[in-house]
Amino acid sequence: MSSGSSAPGIGTSAPGTGSSAPGTGNSAPPERVAEMFDRISGVYDGMNLAISGFQEPRWRRHAVHETRLGPGGRALDVACGTGKVTRDLWRAVQPGGSALGVDFSEGMIGLARDRAVGEEGLRFVVGDALALPVENAAFDAATIAFGMRNLADYRQGFAEMARAVRPGGRVVCLEIARPTSRLGKLIGRWFDSIVPLIGRLVGQGSAYAYLVQSTKGYPTPDEIARIMRSAGLRDVDWYGLSFGIVTIHTGTVAGSLSE
Repeated sequence: MSSGSSAPGIGTSAPGTGSSAPGTGNSAPPERVAEMFDRISGVYDGMNLAISGFQEPRWRRHAVHETRLGPGGRALDVACGTGKVTRDLWRAVQPGGSALGVDFSEGMIGLARDRAVGEEGLRFVVGDALALPVENAAFDAATIAFGMRNLADYRQGFAEMARAVRPGGRVVCLEIARPTSRLGKLIGRWFDSIVPLIGRLVGQGSAYAYLVQSTKGYPTPDEIARIMRSAGLRDVDWYGLSFGIVTIHTGTVAGSLSE
């Protein structure tokens, strides 16, 4: 979402499902995307599980592992949605750690807050992924799961995450990709056809049609790696999961004492 939520990506099927310029960002109007997320918040988690073929929890575990966080750590989850990744991060930094989830959908943040009642150190705020409401170098790691391809400016999204993380800390991006292997392409075609159908069954056909469209406009994994480097991240790497249906990109914030 242009600053938004961490579904495997739902937005608006109206004009603006492509990029404002090739490889720079998604042109979907942020206010319309936020309204869409508010509307689908009730079916959000169940839909994510179904359209991922029940692989989404495994993908989340990989992303959290790549942060290299431990007890006492400080985690930031951008485009957090209902807070599943945020909660996983919070668990990874216990005892004594904290996790903050940021999303521009008030409906999503409301659900996340309701589920976090009584969990010390787990917080959620409404905010813009392109202008995060956090101090510089305030976190040990930052994640974004299924949100980057919906941002209006990919480079700015990564730059804001890098700004929020201390030197030597990690930035991790989990995102849907267009697979290149033969089996991956077959799964991709299934994905393209079944996701809008499932969306229509729950009365959100336009939202889930956008999911398919947004994956087609997202840069290749190598191009995302280049964008991350241009945003100030070093040691950038990536790998695919589930035959290339999703990718995990990792990078380290420059300026550590070891450099």
